[in-house]
Amino acid sequence: MTDFTMTTDAEGVATITWDVPSRSMNVMSTEAFALLSDLIDRALADPGVKGIILTSGKKDFAGGMDLNVIAGMRAGGAQAIFDGVMQMHQVLRKIERAGMDPKTLKGGKPIVAALPGTALGIGLELPLACHRIIAADNPKAKIGLPEIMVGIFPGAGGTTRLVRKLGAMMAAPFLLEGKLVSPKEAKGAGLIDEVVAPEDLLARAKEWVLSATDADLVKPWDQKGYKMPGGTPYHPAGFPTFVGASAMVLGKTMGVYPAAKALLAAVYEGALVPFDTALRIEARHFTSVLMNPSSAAMIRSLFINKEALEKGANRPKVADQSVKKLGVIGAGMMGAGIAYVSANAGIEVVLIDATQEAADRGRAHSEGLLDKGMKRGKVTAEKKAEVLGRITATTDYAALSGADLVIEAVFEDPKVKAEVTARVEAVVGADCIYATNTSTLPITGLAKASARPEQFIGIHFFSPVDKMNLVEIIRGKATGERAVAKALDFVRQIRKTPIVVNDARFFYANRCIIPYINEGIRMVAEGVEPALIENAAKLVGMPLGPLQLVDETSIDLGVKIAKATKEAMGKDYPDEAVDHVLFWMADQGRLGRKSNAGFYAYNDKGERLGLWEGLAHKYPLDKMQPSLSDVQHRMLFAQVLEAVRALEDGVLTDIREGDVGAILGWGFAPWSGGPFSWLDMIGAPRAVAICRGLTAQFGPRFHAPALLREMAEKGETFYGRFAGEKAAA
Repeated sequence: MTDFTMTTDAEGVATITWDVPSRSMNVMSTEAFALLSDLIDRALADPGVKGIILTSGKKDFAGGMDLNVIAGMRAGGAQAIFDGVMQMHQVLRKIERAGMDPKTLKGGKPIVAALPGTALGIGLELPLACHRIIAADNPKAKIGLPEIMVGIFPGAGGTTRLVRKLGAMMAAPFLLEGKLVSPKEAKGAGLIDEVVAPEDLLARAKEWVLSATDADLVKPWDQKGYKMPGGTPYHPAGFPTFVGASAMVLGKTMGVYPAAKALLAAVYEGALVPFDTALRIEARHFTSVLMNPSSAAMIRSLFINKEALEKGANRPKVADQSVKKLGVIGAGMMGAGIAYVSANAGIEVVLIDATQEAADRGRAHSEGLLDKGMKRGKVTAEKKAEVLGRITATTDYAALSGADLVIEAVFEDPKVKAEVTARVEAVVGADCIYATNTSTLPITGLAKASARPEQFIGIHFFSPVDKMNLVEIIRGKATGERAVAKALDFVRQIRKTPIVVNDARFFYANRCIIPYINEGIRMVAEGVEPALIENAAKLVGMPLGPLQLVDETSIDLGVKIAKATKEAMGKDYPDEAVDHVLFWMADQGRLGRKSNAGFYAYNDKGERLGLWEGLAHKYPLDKMQPSLSDVQHRMLFAQVLEAVRALEDGVLTDIREGDVGAILGWGFAPWSGGPFSWLDMIGAPRAVAICRGLTAQFGPRFHAPALLREMAEKGETFYGRFAGEKAAA
């Protein structure tokens, strides 16, 4: 174990360096924590050591705790988790007290954290236990506690220390939202103490160690008469903060994220007791969260599985296929977005459209995004010029010469796409991979226009490209391994998360999200209160209700998809009831947000005012409204059953991709870990029983797939049956 090493200089300053072998970023393991504890013991016991610098041998300090370790902690049960967390608290408390006399609070050795770059999670909790935190002036560095984003909360003292350091109100954005800030912003917020030039970091840390006094080592909460900034829950000043925080948490989480509630409880209860008791309270709540299946599923999907997919878990074993020159055909919002993220990642881009004006407008999209970044201080003038310099906007297909990947992002019309395919293949090299950014059209059919179908693949981006993290890669029947590898390597270059699926109408994401939208519209036609539909969706963790979602994506797009699907399916088409509503809305000119009129009413600025009252005139409300759980089951099962069918049909080949793709692609209830994790959470037998009830009441679309019925009979789970060596259990 060499994660931590210690050296002591001639002046008695010990430097403990964190440098995890074979990792680009330091992460904490159980063994490393024990090693750190031993080194601290040695330094505190050595009379020749005057103080300690804790720093990193890498460009960043730490990325947090190894969540694989956290996931593994659950196997030992609640007592093992609690004991492990309390051991961490003891080590950090040892650092905090640093050998000082417990009565006089004198005689301790100063310990300073010197952060060269990013410090996240335990990478900030550890410095918070030190007596001073000095960070290098590194604008790319991020400092914060993002644990809430993966279904847990800071459980190594970060919650208790930050609240006592800043007060509940000022700590809330960092704890409840996982807010990450630059070193200068962290100093301004009170998270850290100093920001210095990178080359001065260790010298300044040493200077502080040699000049620190006993008083510099005592934390405010260990001093007599300490009062929490902003007040405690029963203090006149603190009471409104805690009441407001409770309302804010419930409003944002809708009560479905256990970590947020546990965090708030740890803060509230911890504020009423002495510091060491507060640490025990924090450990108890952290243990309860870690034992909650929701948190376990979120860690698995949003960290372990997501990271595995980003590292190429399902990449074919062919040589590196990194993209050097990219062609983008179509400079609309999608094509312009692809050009921006690619140029921003260092790739040379040729952006082509039918007119120079349209091509220039596409390039201007990148300029607008970069300008916004400059206003926020995230982009420099040099960076803007560099990125824009990589984008060539033109009408000339000959400019594609030398491109090793071309992505077509033109109208969803097979004839137009076929023409573009022929024009591109006439000018690019024989090894160039050709991708189509279609969201609905089968890849195998589009590949018929290509002279090299083995080099033809689907790369489906989600809008807006610069914000949406998922990219769906679609194999056609003839698509070769090199094309898949090229698409995966490209997605890695632009720092997004890929899933690879096999060809079918709507692929995976749209295949699942369309039934969700349709179920909401069906309920409108049945006389279900639209507010009940929308709120039921949000209360189960969906970011948008189905009616708001169709407004955002546009109602006329829904009409086009419905017509194309009906033409393809013929008499098997199942959504006539949906079309009656959707087509009527389009006939009324209510096309969604873009027309300031849809299922919602909007003002002249495009701001949503509330659900449109005209719906009730066309579709009167039924006197007997369904229960909240019935509405939620309809919307959830509309999605998850389609995910299971996609797995049955071979469209999905890896349940990790099904879960990660659902959360990142359309926001499927992140607290659940994704559709397969949710089905495992409630159990296949219960899922089948719910399906029976829904089928009896609403029809065969809720009939449980054969795979789910078989798993219910055998008592199997998806991760138990399909994980194997592929997925993390």
